[in-house]
Order: sequence, then C-alpha cells, then structure tokens
Amino acid sequence: MNDRIAVSRLAAADLPAAAPGLAALLVDAVDDGASVGFTSALTPEKAAAWWSDLAPALSDERIAAWTARDGDRLVGTVQLRCETSPNGRHRAEIAKLVVHRSARGRGIARRLLTTAEEFARSTGRTLLMLDTQTGSTAERLYRSAGWTPLGTVPDYAADPSGVLRPTTFFHKTLQPAPQGPERTAELTGAQAGPEA
Repeated sequence: MNDRIAVSRLAAADLPAAAPGLAALLVDAVDDGASVGFTSALTPEKAAAWWSDLAPALSDERIAAWTARDGDRLVGTVQLRCETSPNGRHRAEIAKLVVHRSARGRGIARRLLTTAEEFARSTGRTLLMLDTQTGSTAERLYRSAGWTPLGTVPDYAADPSGVLRPTTFFHKTLQPAPQGPERTAELTGAQAGPEA
C-alpha cells in the first residue's frame, strides 16, 4: 500500500506536459519485452508523438485514459477505448495498461485497471474486452481480477524483438451502475483512498 500514488484522468490538454513521461513508460515496457503494440525500434520521440496523436480521441471521449503518479513522477497508465458503433456502445476495450518496472509490485496496475473498469461501468458500459501476451504477468493480473479468458490465438502479435507470440483474449461483464444519487463514479475517473 502506498498513499503517495495518485490516479487521475488524462485530458487532451494535459498531453503536451505528460507526453514525455508517458513516452518513457512505453519505452520502458518495450525495453522489458512487453507486447504493447511496438517493436524495439521505439524511441522516446516516436512514443511521445504516438501519445500526442491521441488528443482528438481524448477530446471526443472515444478514449479515456488515466495516469498514476508517485509524487511528480509518472509511473503508470491505462486506457479505455470506447466502441462508438450504434450496436456496440455497451462495450469498450482496456488497452495500454503499463507500469514502469521500477514501480511494479505495489498494486498500481490493479488500481489503474479498477479505475478504468469503474469508469466504464459509470458510463453505461457493461462488456469489456482486452488481449495480452499469453503467459505474461499481465495475464495473471487479469485472471486474478475476475476476467474470463475467451481463448488463445497462436502467433497473434510480435514481441518487441520481432518473435511472434500467442495472445489470450479476455472479457468481463459489468453490472450497470446505480442511477441517481447512488452513482459513485463520475467523469473524473479518479479513485480516492489507498491502492489495493
């Protein structure tokens, strides 16, 4: 438990200041071998540009994102990518759940995941999806957090070194949020209290 960790929603206006720290998170994850959509050729500049390109999606709320900070240092992030098609507005995808290697083992990933799940629930999403490299630490987190595996696809995505690895797909059903004054999770998405 660490009361110094603060989780807050990332706004498009925050990106210019946050992009270097977010870029460092992605580069650290890729350097550690995480399959998060990038190869070992990822540079801090390319990673910062990738984050900056998310500004329109953050502005129109196709993507909601959160950061975790230990004091002034950005140590984690997660995204919720919301489906916008008329027949799929009940679902969303968890993506880019990343915690810096130096900050792991403190419950930060679980706290970010819970924040995204609660926000999804509060905005009417009842079905969440995600995928992760089979056998990874992330897969163990999702299983322990109540996610249901759908199946594994061999050679689905290359790891940072270019080797094709299997990917496991998961889903989670959320109960609808209470309406009226009982509704607890609002658009800020920030969670109060110490992390689990």
